[in-house]
Amino acid sequence: MPRPSRVAALWTSSIGKKALMAATGLVLFAYVVGHLLGNLQVFAGAARLDRYAELLRVSPALLWSVRAVLLIAFLVHVAAGLQLSVLRREARPVDYATYRPVASSPAARGMIWSGLLILGFVVYHLLDLTIGVVNPDFRPGQVYHNVLATFGRGLGVAIYVVAMIALGFHLWHGMWSLFQSLGVSTRRSLPGLQRFAVTVAWILAIGFTAIPLAVVVGVVR
Repeated sequence: MPRPSRVAALWTSSIGKKALMAATGLVLFAYVVGHLLGNLQVFAGAARLDRYAELLRVSPALLWSVRAVLLIAFLVHVAAGLQLSVLRREARPVDYATYRPVASSPAARGMIWSGLLILGFVVYHLLDLTIGVVNPDFRPGQVYHNVLATFGRGLGVAIYVVAMIALGFHLWHGMWSLFQSLGVSTRRSLPGLQRFAVTVAWILAIGFTAIPLAVVVGVVR
């Protein structure tokens, strides 16, 4: 009987799935940081944001290579997360009679739900600002205008803000899990790493949320 490949062996073990989640999570975290820095150029005006978006399309080969890496990382991250959730559920098929979470944070307990919310938002976001089929007034290449069109309606703002809250919770526990997977968390460093994870997660979430709110109050128009 042939031995499974290293990739297959990694995927079939829970430890391997956690390692893959950590690695792909790091890739996606780097993208989130870069995406926020690019999005914040909306505060510099239409010309700046549209020029930034145009620069991203200068090299189609590079653009699609990055998209391919992100897509693979995203799919592996989602699949591993769902399978780990099922494994945890199977390990405890009967719920606790009385469950009082003590050590786990709200972010940890709602990880699967925040992940599913983000998954749904990614699909909506692509249909809205990339493909344009759900945008009320989509204009190809005019990113600033499309952002205003999206956040000029309450539904667009509500979807975005809820998704960014979910992102904050997901990053909070995701970063903390990454520290544990890398083996850098110790009893002494635990409080500091927890504060760091919470702070970075909510800085990113607030940064993204600032954009639709700026449109609503007229700072960006």
